[in-house]
Formats: sequence, structure tokens, C-alpha cells
Amino acid sequence: MRYNSRIKYANWSRIIKIICRVLALMLAMTVSGHSVATKQSAISFSDKQSRTAREVIQRLSRNHYKDKEFGDELSSTLFDQYLINLDPGKSFFTQADVNRFETYRFSLDDQLKKGDLSPGYKIFERYRELLTERLEKNLDRLPMLVPNFDYTKNDVLETDRSELPWPANQKEADALWYKRIKASALNLRLADKTNEEIQTILSKRFENQILRLNQMNSQDVFQVFLNSLAQLYDPHTSYLSPRNSENFNINMSLSLEGIGAVLQREEEFTKVVRLVPAGPADKSGNLQPADRIIAVGQGDSEEMVNVVGWRLDEVVEMIRGPKGTKVRLEIIPAHAAADDVHEIITIVRNKVKLEEQSAKSSIIELVKNDELHRIGVIDVPTFYIDFDARRRGDPNYKSTTKDVQRLIDELEAQEVSGIVIDLRDNGGGSLYEANALTRLFIDSGPTVQIRHANSRVDREPRSSYRGAHYTGPMVVLINRLSASASEIFAAAIQDYDRGLVLGGRSFGKGTVQSLTQLTEGHLKLTESKFYRVSGGSTQHKGVIPDIEFPELYDADQVGESALDYALSWDTIHAVQHQHYYALDDNLPSLIEQHQRRVKDDPDFIYLREQIALLNKSRARTKVSLNEQERRQQRKDDKAAQLALENKRRKLKGLDILASLDETDNDETASAPATDPSASTESNEETDPFLQEAGQILLDSQPIFQAIVSRTPVGRTLPIR
Repeated sequence: MRYNSRIKYANWSRIIKIICRVLALMLAMTVSGHSVATKQSAISFSDKQSRTAREVIQRLSRNHYKDKEFGDELSSTLFDQYLINLDPGKSFFTQADVNRFETYRFSLDDQLKKGDLSPGYKIFERYRELLTERLEKNLDRLPMLVPNFDYTKNDVLETDRSELPWPANQKEADALWYKRIKASALNLRLADKTNEEIQTILSKRFENQILRLNQMNSQDVFQVFLNSLAQLYDPHTSYLSPRNSENFNINMSLSLEGIGAVLQREEEFTKVVRLVPAGPADKSGNLQPADRIIAVGQGDSEEMVNVVGWRLDEVVEMIRGPKGTKVRLEIIPAHAAADDVHEIITIVRNKVKLEEQSAKSSIIELVKNDELHRIGVIDVPTFYIDFDARRRGDPNYKSTTKDVQRLIDELEAQEVSGIVIDLRDNGGGSLYEANALTRLFIDSGPTVQIRHANSRVDREPRSSYRGAHYTGPMVVLINRLSASASEIFAAAIQDYDRGLVLGGRSFGKGTVQSLTQLTEGHLKLTESKFYRVSGGSTQHKGVIPDIEFPELYDADQVGESALDYALSWDTIHAVQHQHYYALDDNLPSLIEQHQRRVKDDPDFIYLREQIALLNKSRARTKVSLNEQERRQQRKDDKAAQLALENKRRKLKGLDILASLDETDNDETASAPATDPSASTESNEETDPFLQEAGQILLDSQPIFQAIVSRTPVGRTLPIR
């Protein structure tokens, strides 16, 4: 069973846990069976890779926004990070191996500057040796282990080993792997697999991991080693091999036919970062951000291929395909309390057309003081512009700003009381469009400051534009996935006191990257940073709403602040800008009205209690290997979800459910297991966040009646 939980005006917002990091490349566990070939040839680096490494170090030192010397301190951090990137679960290396490598800790900088990559390759060779030995040992032990696992014991497996030490020796490593294999077997047992099926599946995984290990080449090692260095500067700086250069920012539908999902590696899993608006996955409603893809199948009947541990580019190639064809994905849903919860979904591949990502408008009707009000809503899924058509002089070129301007005119013709600009899930896009869109709502002045690595500060736009297109009441709705260009727009509206910003704290991606050609591959490098007109950066902190709604995301897992080595928040000088309305002065009253309204609202009650359940699930750092305990945990989780859903339904006068399965055929049902703000009374679903944004807009109408002051103010504005 899969629930569509998108929170837009016609649907519910997805529970999206995050955007994560990194370029850690684990090796593969698949389910195709072949004979195991263990003979391995030595891997060495080339002269081209030596020159490329020196180029990367030179560019990082000279051009990266962060002035960071590659010396002994960074060499030591690189040493630790490279080991973790090779073995994120701390299950192959032992402390004895780490001690053996210690001679490299403070010399990596000196050797890399000379183009000597031998330390990285020697460490990898030991890793490959240990991995091969471990996998062969696992294969030998499976026939004995699987039938004899005692699932009545109260064993537990630590799921987060990041703060734990490396196994002291092979005996400790053996004990760890015993639990890892038992956990995998129990997950399959809970999925109703027999012992014979469990042994076959696990054998295929280990056999194919050995095969894939033998296929590793110098380019794979080189990429892991260089990215271990690049990520120490910031999470958006990375080395792209010639192969991965083709998949820059891997967006599988804007340039190639696919499902329209942006993917990223997280330890051994392929995780969904976000969905491309109007893409096949987005339209299906079956795939959600933070879902983990564990297997891929072609068409309706081809065998599912396990992709746990695969390289990102390999998973992407499997998912891509011709328009109109089907791909099946086996996923661990974002809301799953344990890794044994699997779902198989089918998506038809297609391309995303620009017009399908266009801004769209709608009207919601609300009652205040017994009077009916119409609120205009403009959904902006991304900041887009057809640069080619614009350069050709086509007066009808497509852009966010042109579309929003037309929608504003249409809404005003329908006499709306105000407008909500909905930027939820908007991951950014064109900086030019973010600036242009802001100018529809303010008379003049810059919208963003850009500070470069050489400390030069540019202000955009550079020329003055007078006369706002829309001067009526407005609010901006954001969430944790509102990033980059969305943050620039929301921050400018907030700094000018032109409108209220509502929702959840934004992502906090306030940096700019460039792509540089190298002798071999490319370097994606952070070269500048965004700052608000009030002086604070959008980096790390993001935009903090004037009125915050219950947060769907765990800030420790989602957003820029959750990424290792993210650049910090700081300030530069504010610039003179206008101050339109006395919004700050009236915030306490608006917040009080909001809190009074949502205190007894069934959807907000459900949301708060659902978040508490999710936080309880997130706090689990150990998984039980006791079968009865695991089955009871699953039963309890479902019962808690059902109780929450029925509490909400009772408050809304809806039918009570006997089981969550009833929601499949219940037109009035929402998404109890995945969506903490679900609520529908008919096929015309309502969005509680959007409804409340409209109510706050009505509350603030008197404030928008009078412009208080258009006298430019400078550095006295508070930085939120």
C-alpha cells in the first residue's frame, strides 16, 4: 500500500526527510548469480590522474570560497574521511589496519601536491583484500548460519556506527558480521522468505559484490580519493569523473528520459533527494523524497536487481530508459521504522516539459467574520526561463516571472483578497528569475548580495526598477525543501517587510558552484555565497518564517545544516532598502491568532502527534534481532498510526477505520502512515497549511491597508 501525501492545494505534502550527502562509494550487493571470480589485478594511477590531482588541489586553494590551506591539519582530516568513505559501516577495516595506515596521516598533503596518489591506492588495495576475504567468508558460513539463527535471543545491531570505534580485531569483526547477516536474514524472514530463499538471496548478493569488486578500476579509486578531499571544503564541491560529468547534478528527466528524480548516495543506499516537478515520479505519487531504492526491475515482469551498494551512476543508468517504458522500484519508504518494510512501485518513464513545470494559480475560499473571502494561490514549482528563446528575441519566451505576472492579473480580475506565493518543495533554479520575480512586488532596490572568494560583493539586480506590479496583501509559503533561488525570493520579501513568510525553515543552500574542466573530468567548486539585503547569509540557517508551522523534517537529517563540512552562516554589511509594512510590530498578535486557531484543528493536532511518532522512530539507533519483538514493534507502529488517523477522522466527522488497509478504497481517507497532516472529506482535498496561510493573510489585511514608510533604511534592520 502506498499513499499519495503531497501537500499542495489539491494534495498532501510528502514527508520528506532529507537531503543528504556525500560521495561515499560502497561496493555492490546485487541479486544476479554468477560464479565468483576472486583473482584481482593491481590497480595503479595514471600520469593523467596525477596531473588532475595537482589541478584539483591548485583550484581548491585558489578559487574555493573557503580559504583553506591544504596542510597537516587537513591531511589528517582527509585520512579519516577517506577511510570512512571506503568503509562507512566500520565493518571491514579493523583498528589494527587503521594503525597500520597512520604513517600517511600527516603526509597526504605533501604527496598529493606532488601528484603522488600511492597512499590512497595502497589503502584501497588493503580495503579490497579485506572485503574479498570477508565476502568469501560470509559465503562459506551462510549454509550453516541461516538455518540455525536463533531469533528468540535478545540480540541487537547498532544501526549507526559513526561514533563507534573500528573493530579491534578480526574476532570483533566476525561478531559484527554475524549480527549483520542475521539482521539481513531476519528482514527477509519478516518478508515471508523461507530459509532456502534467504540463503539464495544473500549468496547472490555476496557473490555479485565480489564480481563488482573485481571490476573496480583506477577511475573508481581516484574518484573516491579526490572526493574525500573535495568534500572537506564543502558538501557541494566535488570531483566528477569523465563518466559522472555526464550526470552532473543527476536530473533524470530534464535532459534524458527517465522518472524525474534526483538521487544521491547515502552510505550503501541510493536515496531520493527530490522529485522533479511534473515528472513521472511526481505525478505518480508513489515515490517520495527520502525513500531508499534497493532494487530495480524493467517492465512488468523482469527480475528485480538488488542495487544496494551500487555506484550512483550505475543505479541511474538502470532507472533511465525510453519514454513510455516501465521501471519497477523496490524501496524502503521514508516513513519506515525498520529496513524490513519494503514496497514495489511502478513508474512509466517520460520527459518533463517546461510548460508542465510552469507556475499555476488557484483560488481558495475562506470565511472570516461571517464573510466569504477569495484567496489567490500561485504555486511556483521551480524558477525557470527559456534563455534560448529570450536570446533570439522571442517576445513570448517562457519564464517564471512572466507567468506569475499574468496569473496575478487574472487573480486580481477575480477580486481576490490577497495572494499566497507557494514555494514549498521548490529547489531553486534561475537566479535571474528569483530577482525578476521579487521586482513584481517591490518598487526598487537589490534583492540579493553575492560575495565572491576574493571578497568582492555584487548586488543583484544592479540597476533600479521602479513600480511594483502587485501591491496588495501577500504571504510566502515555504518548507524545508525550499532552497537556493526560493530562499533569495522569500528572504527579500521578508527583509523589505513586503509580505509575511510562513511555514517551515528553508533548506539553507546559499552557495554558488561553477564547473571547471580538468585534464581528466571536471571539478564542481563553490565559488561564492548569497547574502540577504539585510546582511545575513541564506547559507546554513536558511530563511526562518515569521510564523512557523509544525516542522515535517528532522533538521538533523534534512537541510544544509545536516551536511558535513557545510559552510557556516555569517553576515556582511546590509544595504539600503525600503520598509513597506509594519509587519514586525504586528507579529505577536498574528501569532496569537494563529495559535488559537490551530490549537483545536484536527489536521494540526494530527500533524503534531504524527511528528512525535516520527521523532520516536528516528531516535532508534539499534535494531532488535528478536523476531517476536520485531513483529510486535511493527504491530505497535501500525496500531499507533491507526489510532492517530481515527482520532483525526472522529474530530472531522469521518468514518472510523478498522485497518489502515481500508484507505486504499476509501475516497475520504488520507495518508495515515506517511502523511502527518492528511485530511480529506471528499475527492476535493484540502491543504491545512495552505488554508492556514490564507487565514493569516486575512488576519494581516489591516496591516496591508497602509504603507508605513518608504524611507530607505540601512544597517539598522534586525537580521532574522
